[in-house]
Amino acid sequence: MKNNKFVQFLSVPYVLWAIAFIVIPLLMVFYYGLTDGNGKFTFDNVLAITQTVHYKSLYIALILALISTVICILLAYPLALILTSLKGKNEHLIVLIFILPMWMNFLLRTLAWQTLLENDGAINYVLSFLHLPTIHIINTPVAIVFGMIYNFLPFMILPLYNVIGKIDQNVLNAARDLGANYFQSLVKITLPLSVPGIISGITMVFVPSLTTFVVSEMLGGSKILLIGNVIEQEFTQNSNWHLGSGLSIVLMIFIVISMVITAIFDKDGEGNAL
Repeated sequence: MKNNKFVQFLSVPYVLWAIAFIVIPLLMVFYYGLTDGNGKFTFDNVLAITQTVHYKSLYIALILALISTVICILLAYPLALILTSLKGKNEHLIVLIFILPMWMNFLLRTLAWQTLLENDGAINYVLSFLHLPTIHIINTPVAIVFGMIYNFLPFMILPLYNVIGKIDQNVLNAARDLGANYFQSLVKITLPLSVPGIISGITMVFVPSLTTFVVSEMLGGSKILLIGNVIEQEFTQNSNWHLGSGLSIVLMIFIVISMVITAIFDKDGEGNAL
């Protein structure tokens, strides 16, 4: 009993922190999103997503987030297989290399890509030095996708690495003893057993890609408005907290859907990152 009371006492700071920085801000978003300037209840702020400018920004954000998520899966799955096949110190060293960028400030990581992709940036400098055609992708959707992939790829690698690493090697060895080749074992055993990691990775990449505004602002040159940019502008430039909160509620719906899908396919939490 004393231990339980001690644990409850230790949880008090977290509960207070959660109330102050999670519950209260969410309640504020719902209050402003579901009221007008006079404090009267309305769905107009949420339904504003059907307006052309808002609907278009949401559509573009969905497409770019989907493209980034698919590319992250294609890159992360082979990397996770390679990492789990390594044994000894090299495995942890390579995992650390992938985690290191996450320790840097998000803005600095994005700014680095801005420097690389600029028309007179490092990449074009090298291409010019080698007398090769230069690229001009800054302030385009391609640059935004590059930024999303770089910033969120580790969030796809870690859940996959975690799940694939837990697969019993005896199961794979038994499949090979029964005549299955590597590709057959991969498709029929490894891939189905790694579904929780895939779903968790998709959620951890798709949701921040959908809601980001920094990447599109810095790499898109504010020329490509995603729904995150629209919401940010409503809060900071237009001071329209009601509309900004209403559009935020729409994004919350996508987040809740992602959480539900993750809960269905990863009931045991196997896809949680390390």
